[in-house]
Amino acid sequence: MNRPLAEVFRYNRWATLRLLEACRTLGDEQLDVRVAGTSGTVRELLLHVVGGQQTFVLRTTGRQHEGELNRSSDWPGFDALVDVARRSSDQLVEIAEGLVEDAQIDLPFRGQVFRFPVSFFLAHAAEHGVEHRTEIKLALAQLGIETPDLDGWQYAGAAGYGQVVDKG
Repeated sequence: MNRPLAEVFRYNRWATLRLLEACRTLGDEQLDVRVAGTSGTVRELLLHVVGGQQTFVLRTTGRQHEGELNRSSDWPGFDALVDVARRSSDQLVEIAEGLVEDAQIDLPFRGQVFRFPVSFFLAHAAEHGVEHRTEIKLALAQLGIETPDLDGWQYAGAAGYGQVVDKG
């Protein structure tokens, strides 16, 4: 069992769900604006973050393009998006916990097959979430909307870490 690696994905779940909840009150105009320095609208980026998690889960088994959400998907609404985010986040935690020996995965793409270690897809999933959550926070800040603090110290408090053990 690889609980230390899975901690990265427990943080990922916390940060993604926290950001989704912070965006829940946004109106269509705010969701559909594209601000300088980002790769899409807030709505597109939310779909991309969550759909990316679905894709990374599939890729750890040599599969992809099985109906995952993407930037151009129909908007499912926040309840459905949170549900998909929670399920795919939990799957990433489970995959990371189970990664004791790194398996090689063959991934077909455009008529060819490429070989990757499972750990690569987990590394990519972690980086992908951070990158695009940051873009969403940048967009919200440029719109004058307060953004949630997704720093690791905030996660530590939410997870119950950092308890005083010596009042020295």
